[in-house]
Amino acid sequence: MRIDIEDLHVAYAGRTVVAGAHLVAENGQITGLVGPNGSGKSTLLRTVYRHLKPAAGRVLLAGTDLREMTPLRSAQHVAALPQERGSDFELTVREVVAMGRTPYKRAFAGEDAGDRDVVAQALTDVGMGQQAGRRFTALSGGERQRVLLAQAFAQNPDVLVLDEPTNHLDVRHQVELLALLRAQRRTTLVSLHDLNAAASVCDRLHVLHEGAVVASGTPREVLTPALMAEVFGVRAAVVDHPLTGDPLIAFDHRAPADQASTAAPLGAPARR
Repeated sequence: MRIDIEDLHVAYAGRTVVAGAHLVAENGQITGLVGPNGSGKSTLLRTVYRHLKPAAGRVLLAGTDLREMTPLRSAQHVAALPQERGSDFELTVREVVAMGRTPYKRAFAGEDAGDRDVVAQALTDVGMGQQAGRRFTALSGGERQRVLLAQAFAQNPDVLVLDEPTNHLDVRHQVELLALLRAQRRTTLVSLHDLNAAASVCDRLHVLHEGAVVASGTPREVLTPALMAEVFGVRAAVVDHPLTGDPLIAFDHRAPADQASTAAPLGAPARR
């Protein structure tokens, strides 16, 4: 299912955090949100999974305003992995993942064979199939992250909304998770701090800066030296990844931030 975000404004504590954002997450594609801390990425995602109510604008799921759906119906279509999630579940790993089946169950209804199969597959997909009986509170941060992602998979949504899903994961599990997202081929809206990961996994990117979308396009169109300088305040070159051919951003870790202003004007093509 396609997500359309139209003229979205979000404010809290008397401050506008997202100002007039327009963006699209196409059906079956991975759409990334990138930008500096405080640029509005998490706030925008919270409106998509209905944690926040926009001051203006709307979020459309296949042409229907999400706010016109019941919470139960929207939960059958959209699953979220937010940053602000509890970690004190006194439940087993399997029980946490099984919570993803809630939108499909009547009150007090038990599991059926279909639920058990979905939960088992979700655990296998994230590499936690052998940990089903462990207590969630006994897991490492990276293991908890994978269990919560399995919970989102068990929800069997049309749309995944993921806020920094690679946080707390080591390199191997970051690579595996991003490959899994590619294999799932669900409509996915994801925020990422790692720009090279975003360039590798995302079909399209939207760059947020001070609450506004300032660039949209494919990773190669968007991730230019000029944008690195103007939005992120860093000096960088963009080259081809030697293994995949994706854009690879090489940051100049020796240059002071003010030297980033010597980059080409915003919109200049990435170096090949």
